[in-house]
Amino acid sequence: MAEETLHAPMPGAARLAEPLRSRWSPSVFDAAHRLPADDITTLLHAAQWAPSQGNLQPWRYVVCERGGVAHAVLVPHLSRGNSGWVPRASLVLLALTQVADDPHRAPDAKPVDPAVNLYCTGQATAHLTLQAHAMGLYAHQFQGFDKEAVADGLGCPAHWQLVAGIAVGVRGDPAEVSERDQERDRRVRSRKDLAEIAYGDAWGAPWSPGRMAP
Repeated sequence: MAEETLHAPMPGAARLAEPLRSRWSPSVFDAAHRLPADDITTLLHAAQWAPSQGNLQPWRYVVCERGGVAHAVLVPHLSRGNSGWVPRASLVLLALTQVADDPHRAPDAKPVDPAVNLYCTGQATAHLTLQAHAMGLYAHQFQGFDKEAVADGLGCPAHWQLVAGIAVGVRGDPAEVSERDQERDRRVRSRKDLAEIAYGDAWGAPWSPGRMAP
């Protein structure tokens, strides 16, 4: 099956705006590609300007450039399934969110709400990944790594939690990677039906367009 068919807009996505419509997460990156500092800065600005409750911006990103110190901390702690493709990306950004009060906070500081902070961090990361796609880059988010070991190796404070990694880069040659990683890129894009994720009159009751009286 051609890549155009695999990753073309699926039913329900055709009316979405770009880069939402064509965004997807490849696993075959070009291991020789370097991401200019200006491009990294632009990606971080996209996260910076995401919506934030009370403008607290409860997110932080550790920039792991391939060949750098932070990247060297991350790579040994990747899961077996991620250890082949993640290191090939031009850049990995590690997303953290604040989950507890800063022990040195001001007495009148607003208490931390971990759920709201996680929500905001997810929005910031979504903005970052869409900006990447608008720039002709690809972003693939991942969970498979020892977060505690990486956080410890980077010296992250205890009131911040490492949530996920975002690999960013350009497409590479499938012949250079394992069959397993090639297979990731051949998977057909699919999503749950709207009836499973959007409810109407009650929890579990699917929302249906046109049910409201005119």
